[in-house]
Amino acid sequence: MFNVSPAIKPVIDIGANLTHESFHVDFDQCVLRAKQANVAHMIVTGSDLDQSQKAIELARRHPTLFSATAGIHPHYAEQFNDNASSALTTMIAAPEVAAVGETGLDFFRDISPREKQQSSFIAHIELAKKFRKPLFLHQRDAHQTFLAILKEHRSELEKIVIHCFTDTAEALQDYLELDCHIGITGWICDERRGTHLLHCVKSIPLNRLMIETDAPYLMPRSILPKPKTRRNEPCTLPEVLRTISAARPESELEIAQQTTQNAVEFFQLPNLTQN
Repeated sequence: MFNVSPAIKPVIDIGANLTHESFHVDFDQCVLRAKQANVAHMIVTGSDLDQSQKAIELARRHPTLFSATAGIHPHYAEQFNDNASSALTTMIAAPEVAAVGETGLDFFRDISPREKQQSSFIAHIELAKKFRKPLFLHQRDAHQTFLAILKEHRSELEKIVIHCFTDTAEALQDYLELDCHIGITGWICDERRGTHLLHCVKSIPLNRLMIETDAPYLMPRSILPKPKTRRNEPCTLPEVLRTISAARPESELEIAQQTTQNAVEFFQLPNLTQN
């Protein structure tokens, strides 16, 4: 299905939406392909209450292979209310939850009103403070508002990753100055809209870089021959790794080792040798 060689060393996919309905028919085969590609661990993204709970259950069943995040994506920020806050509080307390999110701001699609997005984002930040867990963040076309909120709360927060970074070099520097980690996806493999990331990725300190697929989204367009499916999977993570390596001075081996170490430390992951 995918003409992608395995990663040279074990790698970690820090963002995969594996509870998405598209994986229901062949989940076990998808996981097998990930293992064959040398993807040692996957952070399963919680994008709403239902998906967060499913991510936790998956991590509970297979703790050395999966961890979870728990949160409400800005697209669904209108769902955030007192009941949702209570449910999220219980979920985030679970040991399987390695980070709070996906949360943040998305002014590109504006599926939820911006005021709702901001109040939901701030509520997630307060939960991250309470449980002293990292934040897993989404930002699209909302940099200035997003940055202002982060600056206000940064001193009280633990680690932060800007998931699926696609913004400008200037935005990148703003996040690095706030001591954030940066997640790079297959967007960097997209010759139509991702070529600026080939420059940006050079500016990310290696100890702040992590890699992800955002599966089932963002299939790396550099895979040849092009896959017949549009559904992305964690097994394509090595393509992201190789594209980053081609743009940076370090070897693929060095980037694989460091991004894996970064993810283990950031998410407090189990010993990968147990997989």
